[in-house]
Parts: sequence; structure tokens; C-alpha cells
Amino acid sequence: MTVKAIFFGSIGTLVETSDLQRRAFNQAFSEADLDWNWSAEVYQQLLTKSGGRDRIQDFANHHGTDVDASQLHLRKTEIFDGLMAQEALLLRPGIASVIVHAKANNWPLAFVTSTSKANVDAVFVALGDQIKRSDFSFVGNDTMVTNAKPNPDIYQKALSDLNLEARDCMAIEDTVASMASALAAGIACIGFPGAFAEARDFKGAVLVTDELSPNHLMTLDT
Repeated sequence: MTVKAIFFGSIGTLVETSDLQRRAFNQAFSEADLDWNWSAEVYQQLLTKSGGRDRIQDFANHHGTDVDASQLHLRKTEIFDGLMAQEALLLRPGIASVIVHAKANNWPLAFVTSTSKANVDAVFVALGDQIKRSDFSFVGNDTMVTNAKPNPDIYQKALSDLNLEARDCMAIEDTVASMASALAAGIACIGFPGAFAEARDFKGAVLVTDELSPNHLMTLDT
């Protein structure tokens, strides 16, 4: 394949947020007087499904509990955004060099997430000068599509807006569920597992790594 664009598919491909997300869920549950507490092991299992609102609803259904999953998820998002503002977040290993390489080769960069606009805004604020919104030719959010990941809609939206063919793009995803979205859109994907993801589960990825490098892209750009 010939790489002409890089699609970062999730917040977790840019910055490690797995435990912050877990803590935010648990605080939202506590505030709602729910006796739920997702351990790291439980949260790892729940990450096999994309979408926090769906995780809450599925968990509630499994335990026979009636909850307002949308309201809980909204509160979780508020807590998560606050935690990001408090923490000293750093880009994940290799991200900065990949962005520099892409810009040097005039490859468009896209942030192909179907999370909330508030989460997206919070990421850029938290990362400060490490990365700029203007580095990206496309920045997605959940208002752009009807169906969130693992449906391919947000990737198809990015391809359409950037006038790109799927065969010319490389996606980077941190969970198997989100990778399914890229693959369903016909886009090759590098597995970049987050802290709670299992590298061995990224079947279908062109490669799996815990540290990105421009060398990966140059090897694939043949």
C-alpha cells in the first residue's frame, strides 16, 4: 500500500487515558448511589465493546438495574474532562515523531473519533503545546454520525470530507472494538494497544506495537 494519510482513531491513540476513564466511571456511579466499582480487570473486559454509554447500559442490564445510561455517561464525561485538566498528560510513545513525519510528507492527519465534542476539546486543552487541533485536517465527534464505533460511519465521514480512498490511509487504534470500525471502512490499521487492551487480540491489524515510529509507516509505504 501507499500511505497518504494517517487516521488516529481514538483519544487513547494520542494519550493514555484508560485508568482516568475507569476512575471517572466509578465516580459517576458513586454519585448516583450505585454500588458499582469497575476494577481494572472488569474494565478491561468491558472495553471489548466500544462506547461508554453502551457499556453502562449492558452492565445495568446484566445486573438487573434500572439506570439512565445517557445521564450517567454525561456525568462520567464531565468528570473525565476534569481529571484530564488536572493531570499532566503526555503524548503516547512515538506519536510526536509520527506527526512530524506525516507533516513533512504532506500527509493529512485525521482524528477519527466518535466520542463527544467535550472530550475532544478537553484532550487538546490537556495536551497543550504538545499537539494542536490545526495539525489535523479532520477532527471527528459524536454529532457527525448516527452510528458510533464499531460502525464504520465516522471513518467514512473522514474519507468523504478529505476526498481520500480507503486504500491510501492508515488507521491507528488502541482497542479491538475501535479497530473494527476502521477495518469495516476498508482501512488498514495499526494496533496500538492501550493499557487495558490485549495485544494478542488485534487480529487483522497490519502490525501491533506499543511504541509508534515513522519506520513503521515507511515499511508499509511500498
